[in-house]
Amino acid sequence: MGAYKGLVGLPSAKTVRLDIYVAEYLGLMRRSQIKARRLAATVNGRKVKRSRPVKAGDELCLSWEEVPPPDIIPQQIPLNIVYEDERVIVVNKRQGLVVHPGAGNADGTLANALMWRLSQRLPGGGDVAGGPRPFIVHRLDKDTSGLLIAAWDREALSFLADQFKARTVRKVYAAIVLGRPAAENGVISTNIVRDRNNRKRFTVSEDSGKSALTYYKVVKSLDDRSLLRLRPKTGRTHQLRVHLRSIGHPIVGDPLYGRGGGGPTTLALHAKSLELVLPGAEKRTRFVTKLPARFKELLDG
Repeated sequence: MGAYKGLVGLPSAKTVRLDIYVAEYLGLMRRSQIKARRLAATVNGRKVKRSRPVKAGDELCLSWEEVPPPDIIPQQIPLNIVYEDERVIVVNKRQGLVVHPGAGNADGTLANALMWRLSQRLPGGGDVAGGPRPFIVHRLDKDTSGLLIAAWDREALSFLADQFKARTVRKVYAAIVLGRPAAENGVISTNIVRDRNNRKRFTVSEDSGKSALTYYKVVKSLDDRSLLRLRPKTGRTHQLRVHLRSIGHPIVGDPLYGRGGGGPTTLALHAKSLELVLPGAEKRTRFVTKLPARFKELLDG
């Protein structure tokens, strides 16, 4: 079962239907999925219908049925493996590789590649159908390259997921943006909410959504673009892309949040380092990658 608990974040004089708030403000599921997933809700401790209006400050408790995980077919897809042991695997995901099967990407994903890797770990390359499966702890967008960690068992998944939830994982990204921020160092702190005019996008908001915090540093600047070091403290969907657009410096090549200005047709965003405690370890481990070739071409150019 999925669950959510929190206070409704809306402007003081505004009310919206509960199902609209769940879909468009919280982004927990599409509105068309709400009935099928048997969403149940209480507002201020009382069970309510999905059509009930909610307002700022209401205490909201939600539960719903999770979608069963799809059968993932093992596929031999090349991976750049940075680290692997009996509990976890860290890969440097290439740009363009989808992390998990979904609409329009039934296979050919990182999950399919990890399933094949898991099958090779079993004696004699055993059959994994209906058996063990890899657990991807966090995600990167299709066009974002870089470091991603997955677990080989549920205990390792829980151990790592707790660190992400507690925000003790240190993630550093590199991005090439249009223009140059006025300050060499800065903090971007906003709320992020799904864009009501385009469900594929998110946007910043003053009075609703989820809080998001990003630290940035200008590493190098050219005439029309800059290389930034980014450290997100939170992990909201499209956070870095939304935040950089919000300060007037969208990431070069961003098809959703870009504002033109040349550059490649692919996103110049890379998860460069990942620091956390591995299962069974006492101290933190830091994994680091080099900038991909597309970054060098942009900076040299």
